[in-house]
Amino acid sequence: MSSGAGAIAGLYGAVFIGFFAALWGGTPSQISGPTGPMTVVFTTVFMALTSQFGQDGIAMAFTVVILGGVFQSLFGILRLGQYITLMPYTVISGFMSGIGIIIVLLQIGPLLGYTSEGGVMFAIQEMPERITHPMGSALGIGLLTLAIVFMAPPRLNRIFPAPLIALVVCTFVSLRLDDSLSRIGAIPTGLPQFYWPQFELAQIKLMVGYGLMLATLGAIDSLLTSLVADNVTHTQHDSDRELIGQGIANALSGLFGGLPGAGATMRTVINVRAGGRTPLSGMIHALVLLAIVLGAGGLTAQIPHAVLAGILIKVGIDIIDWGFLKRAHRVSLKATGIMYGVMLLTVFVDLITAVAVGVFVANLLTIQSLTSLQIKSVKTVTSPFDPQANLSDREKHLMAQSRDRILLFSLGGPMSFGAAKGISRRLGIVSKYDVLILDLTEVPMIGVTAALAIENMVKEALLKRRMVFLVGISGQVRTRLERLGLLQQLQPHQFGLSRLEALQQAVDLIDDPLMEPVAVEEG
Repeated sequence: MSSGAGAIAGLYGAVFIGFFAALWGGTPSQISGPTGPMTVVFTTVFMALTSQFGQDGIAMAFTVVILGGVFQSLFGILRLGQYITLMPYTVISGFMSGIGIIIVLLQIGPLLGYTSEGGVMFAIQEMPERITHPMGSALGIGLLTLAIVFMAPPRLNRIFPAPLIALVVCTFVSLRLDDSLSRIGAIPTGLPQFYWPQFELAQIKLMVGYGLMLATLGAIDSLLTSLVADNVTHTQHDSDRELIGQGIANALSGLFGGLPGAGATMRTVINVRAGGRTPLSGMIHALVLLAIVLGAGGLTAQIPHAVLAGILIKVGIDIIDWGFLKRAHRVSLKATGIMYGVMLLTVFVDLITAVAVGVFVANLLTIQSLTSLQIKSVKTVTSPFDPQANLSDREKHLMAQSRDRILLFSLGGPMSFGAAKGISRRLGIVSKYDVLILDLTEVPMIGVTAALAIENMVKEALLKRRMVFLVGISGQVRTRLERLGLLQQLQPHQFGLSRLEALQQAVDLIDDPLMEPVAVEEG
């Protein structure tokens, strides 16, 4: 209703996206449909276009939904899904627990007989009043629902899911009680309306921009839900196929006047907890919705909100990651901080913000740890007796001959941008040397920033008329240094050598005063 397109648009969005995302998506247990963030974006573009173009604006708004679906499928075809799902477990655990807490908080009111309007903060503010003044019949039905979903025997639950048993039994029991119970009530019905894509040249930029926004938001929303489904079912989804399926589903939803949507975390968890493990559950969910919209709404109108609240509270409690919550502080205080931070942001802000902040902080901490390890692998050796040198007997002999005039600068492991500052700092410790040997034998990969730091080292040494040798460069390291133009500043005998060969040439140079390095002007 808040989108401006009417409740029927939301229902048909749930039908088309729910069915076709399950049919063509890459997460078997996922349930898809309109979500809050997607609806907010659609509402903005719907209001903007309809206020300017009237009825034509409605068709243009649904064209934006179609564009979003097309872009989302392109994301999957270009295999961009893998980048969205690169996420540490602390973040996954945090937003899973946050979602569980949200479900519980939002359903306490309906369990006690109150309506579920407002968000989490409203539910928290009203909780003391509602707990002290519950509606007796609603609370009784809610407690009966909780008893069934928590105490149903596992063997029975495998045949008839406990939430379904609770839904049927408690609804029949409620019909014997007074009519004051809050129920689902009438549901809008009717056939979908076809909207052929319609564009206005002056609005192309706006429409494409909002289409990309819907595609990006839908991709993030769906793949986060896929991660939750993986974690609960212990399976592995296909992120690129999921994006393609979601894109097709959104495009079809837009054609038939449905709202845009994505994988819905709470609905997916409910499905999994009820035993849904295959795309069939998502398709059946859409077909049941379709039957309700086409005229079977009377069958669901009598379901009390207290019954749904009891079922959802069980789902919320189950989705909270109790196992990791109990042990996180023993594993790492940083990881614990990230997890609780993501959980609180999920509850009090929103899921997308929580994940963005959590991933950013987790990546910063990871980079810091990797940088410390990379800097530890940087060795500056001027003496053959240096314990960190790890030289052979022949190399020690050559270093001794150099009389501390050779600086052996050794790097090990992948060198990212975080190591660049450490590389420059370590080189600044030693100022008196005539020959610089950069040993990159143990470096399989080098980042652009670290490569530029090495280039600056070489340029500075050459400007000071010092000889430079690059040792052990190969593969990606050699390719990157070549593309930077660094190897073109050196003679062929100054790179591509082994460390022993470079040490031998360095000693020969020191012993022969006629051999001098060529100065290179900076720039």
